[in-house]
Amino acid sequence: MTKEKKYEFKVKGKELVQKIKDLIHEGNVRRIIIKNDEGKTYIEIPLNIGIIGALVAPILAAVGAIAVLVTDFTIEVIKEE
Repeated sequence: MTKEKKYEFKVKGKELVQKIKDLIHEGNVRRIIIKNDEGKTYIEIPLNIGIIGALVAPILAAVGAIAVLVTDFTIEVIKEE
């Protein structure tokens, strides 16, 4: 059985896309949840099937569109241990 750990990061809108790119490239991330400062979930990205390059671009485009709407975000990350 795989153990999972949850982490949270606070980021500004302009930092959101780069932080998501960094997390995707880490490889041991199972899920990324992007929330506003009130806790409302904007998008949940499951990565447990292994994401390939062709799928990264549409995800980052969606994240970029969200980043324009709000200035402060919380990124909840669930990682495999």
